[in-house]
Order: sequence, then C-alpha cells, then structure tokens
Amino acid sequence: MADPKGFLTTGREVAETRPVGERVRDWNEVYVPGSLLPIISKQAGRCMDCGIPFCHNGCPLGNLIPEWNDFAYREDWSAAQERLHATNNFPEFTGRLCPAPCESACVLGINQPAVTIKNVEVSIIDKAWDANDVKPQAPDRLSGKTVAVIGSGPAGLAAAQQLTRAGHTVAVYERADRIGGLLRYGIPEFKMEKRHINRRIEQMRAEGTKFRTGVEIGRDMPATALRNRYDAVVIAAGATTARDLPVPGRELNGIHQAMEYLPLANKVVEGDFVAPPITAEGKHVVVIGGGDTGADCVGTAHRQGAASVTQLEIMPKPGEERNAGQPWPTFPMLYKVTSAHEEGGERVYSVSTTHFEGDEDGNVQFLHLIEVEFVDGKLTQKPGTERRIPAQLVTLAMGFTGTDVENGLVSQFGLDLDERGNIARDADFATNVDGVFVAGDAGRGQSLIVWAIAEGRSAARGVDRYLTGASSLPAPIRPTDRSLMV
Repeated sequence: MADPKGFLTTGREVAETRPVGERVRDWNEVYVPGSLLPIISKQAGRCMDCGIPFCHNGCPLGNLIPEWNDFAYREDWSAAQERLHATNNFPEFTGRLCPAPCESACVLGINQPAVTIKNVEVSIIDKAWDANDVKPQAPDRLSGKTVAVIGSGPAGLAAAQQLTRAGHTVAVYERADRIGGLLRYGIPEFKMEKRHINRRIEQMRAEGTKFRTGVEIGRDMPATALRNRYDAVVIAAGATTARDLPVPGRELNGIHQAMEYLPLANKVVEGDFVAPPITAEGKHVVVIGGGDTGADCVGTAHRQGAASVTQLEIMPKPGEERNAGQPWPTFPMLYKVTSAHEEGGERVYSVSTTHFEGDEDGNVQFLHLIEVEFVDGKLTQKPGTERRIPAQLVTLAMGFTGTDVENGLVSQFGLDLDERGNIARDADFATNVDGVFVAGDAGRGQSLIVWAIAEGRSAARGVDRYLTGASSLPAPIRPTDRSLMV
C-alpha cells in the first residue's frame, strides 16, 4: 500500500489548465506542462490498495492501478512504467483521452473524491519518455508468418505491436496520408499533441512493424489480394458510418459531419493547409451532439475565432450526482464540463432540430429547433417551443452506426455482420472468413479508446493462436464482454 493514511490526509488535486485566454490562441495541449509532477506522488498515495480493486473492473484493459500507484508514490518511476505497460500499449493516449471509468469504479469514490488515476497514469508515462525509459521491444526471433492490419487507430496499433513482439511480420495499412486513424485526425491537437503518436510509431518501426499509408483496402487494393498475400488479416477500420440528420435543408452549404470538419483543422496544425477549407472564423457555429466529439468541435471552433458556439443535445441535462439507476461502481452519465466548455459557448439540452434555413446562395443561416421531453418513455415534441438560432456552420457529432460497407471491404472479404451492423466475430475475434479477424469499433461498435486497445490486444492473441497453435499474449477481454461503462 502506498500511504496508509493518504486518502484521509490528502485531498484530490487534478492537472492544472492554462488560462482560457491563452490556450484558445494556440493548438497546444490545455494543461500546464510539468504541473502534475510536484503533486502526483501524493495523489497516488491516496490509493487504498483495496482488497478487491474495483478500478481493475472499471478499466477494460485491467490496468494494475494499485501497483503503479504504489510505485508512483515511492517515486520508482521505472517500475511504475513497467507495470503500466504490462496491460496498456499506449498509456500516453489513454491518460489524455480516456473518460476514466476506472475513477468511477474507485472504492474511495463511494463517499470521497476518487483517486486521480488518469493523472497518475499520464504522469508515469510522460516521465518514462522524458527519462528515455521507453525502449523498442523487438522479438528474439521471427515466426515466418505475416499479418496485415487494416486501420491504424488504437485497436490496429495495439494489435500490430502485440503481433510484432510475438515474432510475426506485420504491416499496417492506413487509408489516410498519416498513421494514427482517429487519434491523428479525429482528436484535436489541444487534447493530444501528435508528437505522442509520432514517437510511438517510431518505437513500433524499431520493433519491426511496417506501415503503408494512402492505401484503402477494398478500393485501392482488393481485399482478396490482401488476404492472399498475408497469413492473417486484422480489420481495425473503425465504425466509420456517421449518423446523419435527414431534415429539410440538410443539403445547404455549411452543414458538415464532425469528421469532415475536425480532420481539416488537424491538417492545418500538421502544415498541410495555411487555413482550413472549413472554418468557424467569424461564424455562428452550432454543434449537434453532446458527446466528446461535439466538445472537440466546440474547442476547435473557439480556436478558429467563431462569433458564437452553441451545442445542442436531444437528451435532458445529466445530473451532477449519480442516480439510483447508475450505482457505484458503474460509469454514470453525469454533467461534464470539458476544457472546451470552459472556453465559452452555450449548451442547450432537450432540443431537436426540425429544419435548416438558408440564404439565396444556398448557405445555411439558421437552425430551427423545438424542445422535447420523454412521455411514457417516448421522445415527444413540446408544442409552442419552436425557435430558430443563427447557424452559419453546423457540425453533426451524433456518433457512428457501424462499419462502412460502401468501400468494398465487407463485400470483398464476404464478411458477416451482426444485428448491430458490426462485423461479426467469435471468441477469438475471428470472422466467418478463415484467417480474417476484427478488433475495435469495426466489431464492437463505437466505443472508448480503452476498449479499442483492449480489443486490439485480445485480437492479437487470437491471431497468434491461429498462426502458431498457442499464444502467450494476454487477452484482456472477450468479444461478448458488454460493460455498463460503455
């Protein structure tokens, strides 16, 4: 146990953010660099090392949280990063992007503020990188087997790294021009600077993983040709079919899917554009969707100089305390103020868009909405509550419904889909096609980054068993695992 009285004597402190007026003028991460290390050992000391550590169950990766909390408290950073990497390939990603269901499951959180697990995690790995303690782990020998991984998001990268370390020759195929998937182009720079991805890619290259960018399997290369070239294939292409909003006026200029808008802002930071082709500068912006992607759109619009930002959510405003239907240790739906929301804008709950209104040139100018409520479990409009708000740029951030079947990947492989529109798989993450496996959102549906990495690691074990007959790789989860924390 770290500090036996830590949870009694030390209050919760979280990472310090830079002033709003400063951070909205750049794309750097919102946190004050180095602000965690002076406090993080004491924060780790708040961990009670519970007899039954529910934080393990809260984390799909099964992170050994009490163990690395203890090492962090004792400032044994090398041992802490070893325990961290034992279950998680990319803690610098999860430490910045995960909503921390582990903290919701923290036993201390029953009647006190939970341990700052996420802050401890990111401090450990950042310290490890700074100390040059993160080394490539090349395999001792090669198996002679080859694996193709389709998609370079967290699931694909986790599967690729595990399989490379098992001795297989792995090539990752990415349709975009850079490796990283949604980590690269879906997550704004102010949430995670892309240097964190770049150094992981260099580590993986040093271990032997190959990367092929600008290749979309199903279009640029037939799926059957890929299967014939490799001994096994892992599909980690994500859930890329975005929910649309089929209301009158949807065809107007200035209405875009979030994944049309966000990547262009990231490409500006990468140096591909001087200014983004889609920009919020000087415009009244409306973001439809109240989740993390919507918050990313809000923060991006602030940095582009929007005249105003309004975020709409069809569901009621969540409470600030757990309700009876979401008891500890489940991951509750609570009112959350992200760094993007701290920067300004308005959030409107329990409203539904009825139609868009444009000018004579076909550009969106207004959004018409109406208040809604649940009556006998059914979403119902409230008469007399219609109104319109200015909207010169609208981003749709309503989530994703399943795998993209238009590019030929599913049909060319001959893959079966489940009832939710995802690629079906068995207990080893294998599809109905021999030698073809699936991991991450492509098989699970839209979910959290920790689930993606856990699925990538588990799918790698299934592939390793398929290729060699046995595997010593860990398998954090099974495809049938369905957590209340998703």
